[in-house]
Amino acid sequence: MIAPITLSGRHATLVPLSQDHAPALAEAVRDGELWRLWYTAVPRPEDVAGEIDRRLGLQAAGSMLPFTVLDAAGVPVGMTTYMNVDLTVPVVEIGSTWYARRVQRTGLNTEAKLLLLGHAFEALDCACVQLVTHFHNVQSRRAIERLGARLDGVLRAHRRMPDGTLRDSACYSILAAEWPAVRSHLAFQLDRPNRATR
Repeated sequence: MIAPITLSGRHATLVPLSQDHAPALAEAVRDGELWRLWYTAVPRPEDVAGEIDRRLGLQAAGSMLPFTVLDAAGVPVGMTTYMNVDLTVPVVEIGSTWYARRVQRTGLNTEAKLLLLGHAFEALDCACVQLVTHFHNVQSRRAIERLGARLDGVLRAHRRMPDGTLRDSACYSILAAEWPAVRSHLAFQLDRPNRATR
């Protein structure tokens, strides 16, 4: 089991997910009405507390480490996780991520991924980090590709969505040997003025 931890940067801070964050996260999810995107599984504002309980239950079972993402002012603006944790490899998946619209395509997501990848490769000694998204979630796929992750393939009829449809999942990964170049690339992106990366 991987232990809860706080990861801090200039644009984003990742703290252990807590029910204390539920009111602010319910407000964050209203920004952009993210639950209306059919190809995502973002909770409605009234379901945020239940989603926190679900993620904390998976943490207790050892398969997930969930975070609340705070902006530079310390305001909760989204969630992300290490999920499908397999410490025998070790490998983790970064996923179940959503952000308020106002922080999308800003340095916050780039830095959050930099912090998560850095901890996975440098502290957890992961051989691989996976990122998996809906085949039709083009925005997410482009963001993953901008990180430097490579497409491993598409799993057909991989997961059932809340609306009952079957999801094809685009599966990406970054290997430990690729991490130094990915780290340099993300640091460069963060240092660029007027950047617009998500």
